[in-house]
This record gives sequence, C-alpha cells and structure tokens, in this order.
Amino acid sequence: MKVEGSRVWVVGASSGIGAAVASELVRRGARVAVTARREESLREVAGDAMVVVPADVTDVDSISVGWTSVQDSLGGVDCVVYAAGYWKRADGSRWDAAEFERHVQVNLLGLSNVLELVTPELVAAGSGSIAVVASVAGYRGLPGAEYYGATKAAQLNLTEALRASLRGKGVEVVTVSPGFVRTEMTQGNDFPMPWMVEPDAAAEAICDGIESGAAEVVFPWQMTAAMKAARLVPQALWPRLTGRG
Repeated sequence: MKVEGSRVWVVGASSGIGAAVASELVRRGARVAVTARREESLREVAGDAMVVVPADVTDVDSISVGWTSVQDSLGGVDCVVYAAGYWKRADGSRWDAAEFERHVQVNLLGLSNVLELVTPELVAAGSGSIAVVASVAGYRGLPGAEYYGATKAAQLNLTEALRASLRGKGVEVVTVSPGFVRTEMTQGNDFPMPWMVEPDAAAEAICDGIESGAAEVVFPWQMTAAMKAARLVPQALWPRLTGRG
C-alpha cells in the first residue's frame, strides 16, 4: 500500500509504538487520525499534523462514535493500525482474574471492536490495509507473561486467519511482532530486556512493512531468531529452560 496520500487511523496512539507510527506516517505523507483514551497525550502527539479522536476501544459506543468522526474527518480510511495494548506482569501462582480480563478487554476485545467497524468498509472498497501490533511474547508461553502472552498469541492466530479470509478481497493484513521497545509499557520492567528497540526505529520498520505489503513484521532480528527458534523446543523441556526455580 502506498502510504503517501493515504488516510490512516492509528488506534492506541497516545504514546509508545502507536505515537511513533503516527508521526512516521505523517512524515511519509499520509493523512492521519489518532485515537486513544488520553486526549491530552493525543494532542501532544498530534500537534497540528493529525486529527485527534479520543475514544476507548473497550467501549463499543465510544469507539463507534470515534470511527464515524475519523471517517468524516478524513473522508474515509485506507489503513488502520491497531497499537492499543495493555501489559502487567503476572504471577501464575496467584492468578488474578481481573488482570487477565483487562488484558483480554484491551488486547483482544478492543481489537475485535475496531475490526467490526473497519473490515466491512475496507472489503467493500476492495482495498486497504490492517496492521495489528502483537508481540513475540505470543510465540511461546513465558513465566510472568501469562496474561499478556495469551492475548498476543491470540492476536497472532487471529491476524493469520484474517489474512487468509481476506485474500483476494484487496485488503492486506500485517502482523507486527516487536521484541522489547522503549515505551511506557516497558519502562517499569525489572527483568532483562535484550535488544531493546527505540520507538522511532520500530515505527520505521512497521511503516516499511505496511508499504511493502508484508504479511509479518518482526523486529529486531536477534529477538526474531531467538523466539522463532524457541518454537522448536519440546514442550517437556520448555519449563526447565524458562521456569523461575
């Protein structure tokens, strides 16, 4: 998809990867609308270069009104980037159902709410792109990421299936699986985060992937290699390699 001149809706753009992607899209000549719950942060990201549409992805009515506003402001949408996400470290020995539910609400149900709005429009137009920011954490189960990893694994499966469903309909689905990116989400982590990527570099890789029509964008390459190799480790051996004790 050609980014220059396109109309793009970035959901989850008040900080981190979403904010960086929105700025990179503008730099490449796209017309961009940004959405998140935090209006003040959105306006700081947008400046005078983007349309600001505050909305909550977990609230069906809120995101529906936001979608209508985006369409009215841009005159339609050619690409949607779903970068909204939630992360909190888990303790499998003290399962927190409320925390798990929050991960599901933002990472999965929020995505579903957006897809319900945008997919029919793009299919009817016979063109467009949907990019979903998942994570390499979805490749294998990692202690401490029980909530987050489960929802990211679901996103990987969902986008793979959706890509197949939309094949031949003119709509591309891009699965984005970053390693560690320096954002608000990672700044409080107290464990090693190898091969950390800056948000601007992440945004450049994502926008390159959207422009090239890539099925999958995974970065950095070191984390890609490590996590894809991890898929080959037998189930019985994996807990011994990753267990806390």
